[in-house]
Amino acid sequence: MKQHTNVDFEIDAVIAWVDGNDEAHLNKMTHYVEDKSKLGNQQFRTRFDQVNEIEFSVKSILKYAPFVRNIFIVTDGQTPLFLKNHREEYPKVKIVDHKEIFKGFESYAPTFNSVSIETMLYRIPNLAEHIIYFNDDVFLMRKIKVNDFFSNGFPVLRGKFKSFDSGIWYKVIHQKIVKLLGKTTKDKKYGYKKAQQNIAVKLGFRKYLRLDHTPAAIRKSTVKNYFEEHPEMIIHNIKHRFREPSQYMIQSLANHLEIQNKTCVIKNDYQLGYLQSYKKPLLWYKLKLKNFQKDPNTLFLCLQSLDQCPKHKLNYILNWLKKYI
Repeated sequence: MKQHTNVDFEIDAVIAWVDGNDEAHLNKMTHYVEDKSKLGNQQFRTRFDQVNEIEFSVKSILKYAPFVRNIFIVTDGQTPLFLKNHREEYPKVKIVDHKEIFKGFESYAPTFNSVSIETMLYRIPNLAEHIIYFNDDVFLMRKIKVNDFFSNGFPVLRGKFKSFDSGIWYKVIHQKIVKLLGKTTKDKKYGYKKAQQNIAVKLGFRKYLRLDHTPAAIRKSTVKNYFEEHPEMIIHNIKHRFREPSQYMIQSLANHLEIQNKTCVIKNDYQLGYLQSYKKPLLWYKLKLKNFQKDPNTLFLCLQSLDQCPKHKLNYILNWLKKYI
C-alpha cells in the first residue's frame, strides 16, 4: 500500500457525472427523446443539468478522505470545468468514458440513464475492490475514517429496514384511487424508493433496506459475481436509455447481497444533511448549512437539484461550499 493510507486495502471513489448543458450532449440526447417537449421540462432536465457542484464533491473527498486512492469521474465524452487545463493539479482524479465501461455492450450506448450507467461502474478499468460511490451533488462535511465505510473489509450500509409499498395499506388505497381517477400511478414511474424495492423483491426479501442520499460503500466483487451468475440482470437495467419503472439501484443490489451473505455492518444513522427544495427564504438555508457545519455527526451533505435553485440562493450556497471545502 501507498504510505498516504492507513489501511491494508485500496479504496477508490466513483462519481457518475453529466453536463446536460453541453450542446453536443443535448443534440445526442435529442435524437433519442420521443417526446421533444420533455427537453424543456424542469423535472426531466434536473437529471442532467448541473452548476459545477462536482468540483466541490471532488475537493471534499480530497480534503476529508485522504485514504482514497483514485477518484474516477465517469462521463460521456465530457470533462468538468474545474479540470479543464488543470488536470495536473488533481493526480488522483481520472476521467472514465462510457465507452470503457460499455465495452461489449456498445448497442446500449449512448445512454442518458444514470441507473444504467451505475450498473456498469464495476467495469471501470483498474477499479479497486472497495468502492465509495458518490452522486455529484454529495459532499463530505468533515474528516472521515475508513471504518465509516468499511469495517474489517466489509461495507458499512447506512439504511433502515422498511416495508414494501405493496404492504402498506394506505399506499395501496392511494394507488387505487389514483388509478380510478385515470392518473399515472407510481408503478408507472421510476422512483428512488421503488428502484430499491424492485431488487429487494427480486432477491426474496420481506422488507428492504431504505437508503438515502449518502455515499455508498460497495465491494466490486459482490456486483461482479452476481452479474456473472445472472447476466440477464445487466441487460434488464442497461437496455433503457432513460429511466424506467422496473429498473433497480445498483447500490441496493450490492447492499442486499451483502445482507444475504452476512458480510456487512448496518448503521441506522444516515449522518446526512439534506436540502432539496429551494423555495424557503435565504435565511433558512443559511441556518441549515450552519447547523450541518456545527454538528459533528453530520458527515455528508446532499444538495439535490441545485440547478433549480434561485440565483441569489445558489450564489450563496456555492460561495459557502467554496469557503467550507
